[in-house]
Amino acid sequence: MTRIDQCFSRLREQGRKAFVSYIMASDPDAETSFQIMRGLPGAGVDIIELGMPFTDPMADGPTIQAAGQRALAAGGSVSQTLEILRRFRAEDNETPVVLMGYYNPIYARSGGVARFLTEAAEAGVDGLIVVDLPPEEDAELCIPARDAGINFIRLATPTTDDRRLPAVVRNTSGFVYYVSVTGITGGPAADAAEVAPEVARISAASGLPVVVGFGISTPEAAQAVASVADGCVVGSAIVKQIGDGKPVDQVLAFVRDLAAGAHRG
Repeated sequence: MTRIDQCFSRLREQGRKAFVSYIMASDPDAETSFQIMRGLPGAGVDIIELGMPFTDPMADGPTIQAAGQRALAAGGSVSQTLEILRRFRAEDNETPVVLMGYYNPIYARSGGVARFLTEAAEAGVDGLIVVDLPPEEDAELCIPARDAGINFIRLATPTTDDRRLPAVVRNTSGFVYYVSVTGITGGPAADAAEVAPEVARISAASGLPVVVGFGISTPEAAQAVASVADGCVVGSAIVKQIGDGKPVDQVLAFVRDLAAGAHRG
């Protein structure tokens, strides 16, 4: 079992839902993002999504786009992202960490996929979300990641119909990330009533936990969405706190309130 599998097993035993938080590695700089990351488990985060900065984040709205630009200006890269994770793992060998981003920085990096997966596994990566690799390209990264012991987590969306869903979940592991709204991160608010039947459909097709993201920015929204899923993800709302220059302790206090809402779900 991966750390992700163990996490969901433990949460089921406790009767709790998962709270997943997203931050961008190296935003606003490597040290600050590390200090925030190391504080997330204590703030109630069950799984950390760590963004890999990229110049063209097509699935992301202005808030995370800006975070990527700040990170790149501060020297952010795949290598620096893995170094932040190594520092985290020196203190925390339990909290699952999922790298989220795009294929180009992985593929174009010296050594390509093979080197990336070797270094990711050594650094303590548990899962990957690579939003621009469809199931038709599973041989590029999904299958090699699985062989390296890393979960490959796929996105399902409101437009993923019953014909498409089997392909989406076929090689997915760890959990399925359900995008609650059509569009980009930081968009319209998620509607738990609309999310619920989609979660049930995806869960039946995959046999995996379903975690819902996009459009969740308050403790109340986190509670509502988590109540109809296996967990929820908050990204843009947290990244906005960082972009606004809030000190680390205030960012973590904001995360703590969101986590409490999700856990009430």
